[in-house]
Amino acid sequence: MTTTTHEKVQLLIQEDLSQLSVRIEAIADLPTRFGDFHIVAFSNNLDNKEHVAIFKGDILSAENVPVRLHSECLTGDVMGSYRCDCRDQLEHALKKINKMKQGVVLYLRQEGRGIGLTNKIRAYSLQDQGLDTVEANVALGFRDDERDYTIAAEMLKALKVNSVRLMTNNPKKIEQLKSHGINVTERLPHILPTNKHNRAYLKTKVAKSGHLIDFHWEANE
Repeated sequence: MTTTTHEKVQLLIQEDLSQLSVRIEAIADLPTRFGDFHIVAFSNNLDNKEHVAIFKGDILSAENVPVRLHSECLTGDVMGSYRCDCRDQLEHALKKINKMKQGVVLYLRQEGRGIGLTNKIRAYSLQDQGLDTVEANVALGFRDDERDYTIAAEMLKALKVNSVRLMTNNPKKIEQLKSHGINVTERLPHILPTNKHNRAYLKTKVAKSGHLIDFHWEANE
């Protein structure tokens, strides 16, 4: 009898991953409005947060797997905030992967580009007073982006993904994954229309954080 990908990942729960900082805790089917996926829960000994991988297809020991790193955004992902493009980015990634043979979204608990929910709201308040997103983070004592993708790299290693095609507009994600031993073979642009509430935010990310976004996709106000 052929072993399914679900069953293969289930076996990884019993595997010795002590060389990594993450541990696979559980896997389940995840039917969604964007397609049918599997979801894998991870624990780790770095930030002690629960992170998940949502995937489709046989990704174990696979090459050139489309991967999206998505950092948690309560205001965007859950509440549909127009101040960012996070929910659109997440949904677009799941829709794209559903049309592919295989792919992974890593959902990382790094709210507010790593500064946490409360500090993100503080940064929003400063932006309401005229600061841009980078200036607001710096005013609060943070770098423009406090995220760390060590755990993302460890999650990919735990799932035995050999190489990835990274769905991103952020070169720093590629640099960090490579620095942790992940073979990134291609960048897949992940560009969506802007709106009047997030356009300045996204343009600041291009100008000050090095994001690669072509604004000819801008939506009409």
